[in-house]
This record gives sequence, structure tokens and C-alpha cells, in this order.
Amino acid sequence: MNDLHNINEPKSIPAIWADTRAAGFTMASEPPTCSLLRTLAASKPSSRFLELGSGTGLSTAWLLDGMDSESHLTTVDNDELLLSILKRNLGADPRLKVVCSDGDDFLRSLDGQYFDFIFADTWAGKYRLLHDAIGLLNPGGLYVVDDMLPQPNWPEGHAEKVTDLVATLEQMEDFRVTKLSWASGVILATKL
Repeated sequence: MNDLHNINEPKSIPAIWADTRAAGFTMASEPPTCSLLRTLAASKPSSRFLELGSGTGLSTAWLLDGMDSESHLTTVDNDELLLSILKRNLGADPRLKVVCSDGDDFLRSLDGQYFDFIFADTWAGKYRLLHDAIGLLNPGGLYVVDDMLPQPNWPEGHAEKVTDLVATLEQMEDFRVTKLSWASGVILATKL
């Protein structure tokens, strides 16, 4: 079995990849992780999705490809240049709301709003304000993070942050957690 054979990527992916490379963005989620996101999204009909760390929209495209017509995705990033790539390629999708904001500020503004699926692909909601993010999940909601295995672009001291995050997630009694030492390293957590 080959993870990338017949992956059936969304139609928008080649254009987004071209724009991503041209912008010099090197922190995109890997295709196997994105494929998993699509599959998980398909298991959540009529749901509210939140993506923290949009980047250029590569993972956004996969999430949208798994979502049904009654679902909605809010994606947040603080980099207008990267978001312009996302908007150019995915902005016409009526299920998508794109927000340019500091992730911490955005998370703090969501009091009283709840989601069925959160993909935390930036520091906000992952290494900072984790409990704020997971507090936004409905029962049965999924919390997904990637980049849990060592990456060449990690800054010094980042490995300790990952170790602490994994330990925190492992100890949460109101979640069921699965760690996947696959692709860039993925953790799936479901709220009870």
C-alpha cells in the first residue's frame, strides 16, 4: 500500500501548490495528513468546522472536499498574503468563511460558539490557548493536530513544546486520543 497512490486530490490543489511555491511558503500540511482531514470531515455531516492556521489553503481545500453542502468552515490566519492565495483558489465556496486575525485574539472572541471539528495547525489553539480551543468542541467533536514528529523547520526548543502538548492531550479525561506516528505525526482527539 502506498499512502499517495490514487489519493484523488481536490481539483484546486495543483493551482494552490503552484501559488504556495511561488510565495515561498514551506509550512503546508502534507498530502497524507490532508487526505485524512478530508476523510474525517466526511464523517461530520451538517457540521461546523474551524481551521486555525489557514496558510495558503491546502488543508482548507481538503477539508472542503470532505464536507457536505450543509457544513461550514471558518479558517483563520494572520498572513494576508497567504490568505490571498486561499481566497483566489477557494473563496467562491459559500461554505467557507476566511478570517484574517491573530489566532489568539480570534479564539478569545468565540465565546459561546461551538464546533464539531477543529484542525489546529498553528500555535494558537495548539501550543497556546489549547483549553480555549478544545472548550469550543461539541460532544463527539474532533480535535486534530499535525507536525507532532520532528520537522526540519522547528525552532530551537520546539520539541519540548510538542512533548508537553502530547502529555497534556494524553491526560485529558474527557477526550479519547489516538496518536499516529505517520506523515508529520498526527493526533486525533474526540470529546466525550
